[in-house]
Amino acid sequence: MGSLPTGNLESMPMCSQNPLDPDEFRRQGHMIIDFLADYYKNVESYPVRSQVEPGYLRKRLPETAPNNSESIETILQDVTNDIIPGLTHWQSPNYFAYFPSSGSIAGFLGEMLSTGFNVVGFNWMSSPAATELESIVMNWLGQMLTLPKSFLFSSDGSSGGGGVLQGTTCEAILCTLTAARDKMLNKIGRENINKLVVYASDQTHCAMQKAAQIAGINPKNFRAIATSKATNFGLSPSSLQSTILADIKSGLVPLFLCATVGTTSSTAVDPIGPLCEVAKMYGIWVHVDAAYAGSACICPEFRHFIDGVEDADSFSLNAHKWFFTTLDCCCLWVKDSSSLVKALSTNPEYLKNKATESKQVIDYKDWQVALSRRFRSMKLWLVLRSYGIANLRTFLRSHVKMAKHFQRLIGMDNRFEIVVPRTFAMVCFRLKPTAIFKEAIIENDYIEAETNEINAKLLESVNASGKIYMTHAVVGGVYMIRFAVGATLTEERHVTGAWKVVQEHTDAILGALNGTVHDFID
Repeated sequence: MGSLPTGNLESMPMCSQNPLDPDEFRRQGHMIIDFLADYYKNVESYPVRSQVEPGYLRKRLPETAPNNSESIETILQDVTNDIIPGLTHWQSPNYFAYFPSSGSIAGFLGEMLSTGFNVVGFNWMSSPAATELESIVMNWLGQMLTLPKSFLFSSDGSSGGGGVLQGTTCEAILCTLTAARDKMLNKIGRENINKLVVYASDQTHCAMQKAAQIAGINPKNFRAIATSKATNFGLSPSSLQSTILADIKSGLVPLFLCATVGTTSSTAVDPIGPLCEVAKMYGIWVHVDAAYAGSACICPEFRHFIDGVEDADSFSLNAHKWFFTTLDCCCLWVKDSSSLVKALSTNPEYLKNKATESKQVIDYKDWQVALSRRFRSMKLWLVLRSYGIANLRTFLRSHVKMAKHFQRLIGMDNRFEIVVPRTFAMVCFRLKPTAIFKEAIIENDYIEAETNEINAKLLESVNASGKIYMTHAVVGGVYMIRFAVGATLTEERHVTGAWKVVQEHTDAILGALNGTVHDFID
């Protein structure tokens, strides 16, 4: 890879080929497909977590862009040599960290089609197919989830609800919070924005707090209500109600509740129905964040986790997490789309057109923060059509089955324990204090702190090996290791192999501790 020359730039040879020449596109496109097919075939051989140090790439690449064109062959070689070592391989079958970013052939090819068409579908007129396909696939998926009809588009427009594809949950929460904010301020006056209160649990994703900051909610009015092991870290309706009553007594205005189905830390489930009952007593907008676990709810045996959603105002899930649709693709449904439109719409002269004025079409620019938008529905359409409901359910169930297998393996080793109940395809476990200390008084703060530290060392040791990748969370003061099954290429043998890696590193760590006094002396 070269850098800018110091000679006469005008005399340098320039690329004479059109940047979108169909024949060259075909040639290079085939090369990229072959490159990625080989990558997927061999991804298991790479260290799952990147082993590079911060700033590694700056040392490898020139400080300036090349003045002259370089061949795709040269560029792909640099990808192999310089980029791949700096990747954490989310598609590896040995990836069990965070939540999955599950890919598929259909999702990838749908992304290719979307990128190839490269339309900017901000309103219906700018690409009718992009808008109409989005509304159709959102209804399809909503029906698969058995969402209430009030969340779906109706042929006669009577429902007032509908679905939209956002980039991420952060955007979905921000848009719904903004809609709720404006709806409330139109009633009580915009000068009262500092009275608005937002509610969540201490397990709610940080996207909620970020959205509140952006939407102008007073940081002092963000309520992260404490959860406990007694409720498996789900939000207690009684705790919500007592918090609301205290705020009302202080002259504040309850605004918005974010309930979660499948929290990031432990996949805890907030009881949607009872929480909605409390929220509706005080006119609170309820958003259900099912970013991870919502996909599983297309399976009848998991649908009960979103019971009560009919009383919520909005609902979202990330198809790019556990629904085989490449990043980014967040599915958001709302009951009252007019609230979104009123809060987010603009109508400059240069965007006015007869279709919009007819009020017979959807302009999705008014359902999101940005004006421009990608043709995301294409990839979701391909996923739904290429696999069908039956196969998608089978894929999801296979991941849950593998998580159960991992849970059984843990149960066979008395050095470990499951920290919170497994609900979906993630297992949260830790090395028990009794495996570290000969006489462990579990409730002792020192014992817990040391146990947390040893578990952190175990996780880092495992991840540094590059063989598998897991991440952690802390709930109720307990450091636990999260094992999230969901990578598309993962098979049961990878899960079994992952457990062997955990055991090997555990043996090494406990063996090293044997030379250290770690009896507890009261």
